[in-house]
Amino acid sequence: MAGRIKDSDKEELKARVNIADVIGDFVKLKPAGGGSYKGLCPFHGEKSPSFQVTPSKQMFYCFGCQTGGDVFKFLELHEKMGFAESVEMLAARIGFQLSYEEGASRENGERARVLEANAATAEFFRAALASDEAEPGRKLMKERGFDEAALELFGVGWAPKGWNNLADHLKLKGFTEQELLVAGLVSSGDRGVYDKFRGRVVWPIRDTTNQVIGFGARKIFEDDKGPKYLNSAETPVYHKSRVLYGLDLAKKDISKQQQVVVVEGYTDVMACHLAGVTTAIATCGTAFSEEHIQVLNRLLGSDPANPAQVIFNFDPDEAGQKAAMKAFGNSGKFNAQTFVAIGPDGLDPSDLRQQRGDEAVVAMISAKRPLLEFAVDRSVMKFDLSSREGQVSATRAGAAILAGIADPIQRSVYVKYLSELTSVDRSAIEALVNEEVKKSRNAKVSAISLATPPIDEPEPEVQTGFEPVDLRDPTNRRERWLLEVVAQMPEFVDPVTRSRIFRIYFSASRHVAIAKLLQEELQRGVDGLVDRMVNRTAEQPELQQTFREIAMQQLPVGDDAGREAYAKGVLTSALEKTIELEKNYLLAARNRADAAGDTAMTAEIARKLVDLDRELLLIKSKRA
Repeated sequence: MAGRIKDSDKEELKARVNIADVIGDFVKLKPAGGGSYKGLCPFHGEKSPSFQVTPSKQMFYCFGCQTGGDVFKFLELHEKMGFAESVEMLAARIGFQLSYEEGASRENGERARVLEANAATAEFFRAALASDEAEPGRKLMKERGFDEAALELFGVGWAPKGWNNLADHLKLKGFTEQELLVAGLVSSGDRGVYDKFRGRVVWPIRDTTNQVIGFGARKIFEDDKGPKYLNSAETPVYHKSRVLYGLDLAKKDISKQQQVVVVEGYTDVMACHLAGVTTAIATCGTAFSEEHIQVLNRLLGSDPANPAQVIFNFDPDEAGQKAAMKAFGNSGKFNAQTFVAIGPDGLDPSDLRQQRGDEAVVAMISAKRPLLEFAVDRSVMKFDLSSREGQVSATRAGAAILAGIADPIQRSVYVKYLSELTSVDRSAIEALVNEEVKKSRNAKVSAISLATPPIDEPEPEVQTGFEPVDLRDPTNRRERWLLEVVAQMPEFVDPVTRSRIFRIYFSASRHVAIAKLLQEELQRGVDGLVDRMVNRTAEQPELQQTFREIAMQQLPVGDDAGREAYAKGVLTSALEKTIELEKNYLLAARNRADAAGDTAMTAEIARKLVDLDRELLLIKSKRA
C-alpha cells in the first residue's frame, strides 16, 4: 500500500525552498516592498498585478480572486495535481529524499510516473541518435546547420524504426503498458502496444521547470505514411493549448528583455536561439491560443512605462498571412505591443540562418513592423492602388481594420497612415471609420472580427476544413489551370519561374496548400510526382481529392507542340498576374517611404517598378 509522506518531511521541504523561486518559474515577479513580490495572477485574467508572494511567510495570495496558500497549494492549482504529487514534484526539484509513514517509499502518482517515463524516453532517443540507423536524421540536422552541440542543447534525439524498441526499453525500467499508454508514448493495436514515434527525428518538449512533458517528431522516410510532424497527444502533463516549445530556455530572457519572438517550428526556435535571439518560442502542433497568451503575459509582466514586445514570425504564404491576421485579432489580449517580422524572400528563421548566417536572423527580428500596420497593409494591398476604384476599395477595407482600434491617438495615427497609402483625404477616412465604429457598437461585435473572421487553424497532424473551390470564379479557374500544368507537365515549368509565381499567386486555401506541397516535391524531381503528391495528402482527404482532380483533368492539348504551347500560355498569364501583384506591393511600399521621407528607398522602389513595367511589356510583346 502506498505510504503517507511524513509531516516532518513536508515541513522540512517547505523550509528548504523559497516560494518566490518556485512561483517565479511560472510568473514574473517584481519586488513589492517589505520583502514581498507581486505579479500577474495565474488563476484569473488581469492586466494589473494583484498577485502577491511573501517568502517570509512562505505564502501567496491574490487580492483579485482571493486565491492563496503555500507552495504546495500553488503547485496543486497551477499544475492541476494532487497534494502528494505536489510534494513529490518539489522534492524532485531540489533532490530531497522523502520518507513515508507506512514504508520506506511510495509508488509515485500518475503524473509523476508520466514525467519519469518521459525523462527515460528522452534519454533513450538521445542515445539512439548516435546509432547507424539514425544517420538520415543526423544528416538532415547537419544540412539544416545544426551541429552536435546544438543537438545536445535542445536534446534532439532519434526514434528507432522498430515496432516496440522504446516500449521494451521502458518495460525493462519497470514501467507498465498502461503507464506508457497514459504517457502517450505508445499506441494500442490488434497486436498489442507499439511505439508512437518511429523512424523520426525527435525533440523533447519541456516545461518551465525543465521537465520533459512531451515530444515532437519529424518524419524522414518516404514510406512513413504519417504526417510530417507528429506531436504528443494530451496527457496528465501535456496540454497543447498551454505548451510552448523552447520556453524552458527562453523564459529568463523573456522576462529580462521584455520580449518574446513567436516562430512556427522546432528548427526555427533552434535557429533563433543559436543566432542570439534567445526569446524565441513556438506552439506545438496547434494554433496560438488564449491560454498561450496568458502564459506569456505572466512571464512578460505588466509595465505601462516600459511595454513588452511580442514579435510574430510567419511564412509569407496565404496560410501564414491568415495566421498573422488571427494573431492580430488576439493582439489586444497581450500585455504588450505586437509586431510581425517576415524574412527576406519569404525565408523562415531556419532557412535564413542556413543560407545567410546568424546576423540575418537578428536583422530580420530587428526589422519588425507593428502588427497593426501589417494588418492595414494586407487589407490594402489586395487592390490596385494605381486606379481610383482600387483606392476606394482599399480605403473601405482599411477603415474596417481601423474601426477596431480603441485608443483614439493610435486610431488617428493610422487614419493618417491609411490616407498616405491610398491617397484618399484624411477627413473622408475618419468619417468612414466612425461609421464602422457605430455599426460595430450596434451589432455588439468588434470591427476586427468583421474584417478578419476567426479562423479555426487546422493542426499540422491532420489538416481539414479547407474551403471548397468555386471554379465559377475566374481567379480560381486561372489558379486551377496553373496547378494542372505544373502537376501534369512539370517539364515545361522552370524552377525559378515556378518559385516566383507560387510565392504570391494563389488565394484559394486548397490551391495554396497544394502549391506548397508541389513546390517541395518538385525539388526531388518530376518522376513519380503525382504518386508522391497522392501519398503526401493521404492524411488530408479534402486536399487529396482536389489534387486527384487536378492530376486527372484532361487538358485542351494535342501533340507535343500543343502541350508546350498550352503550358507556356498558362505560365505566361500567371507570370503577368504575379508581376501585377508585385507592383501593388511596391506601390504600397513607395507610399510608406514617401510618408517617412525616405528618398533613397523611394528611388529604389521606383527603379524596381520601372524594371517590372519593362518585364511586363516584354512578356506582352512576345505574346502578341
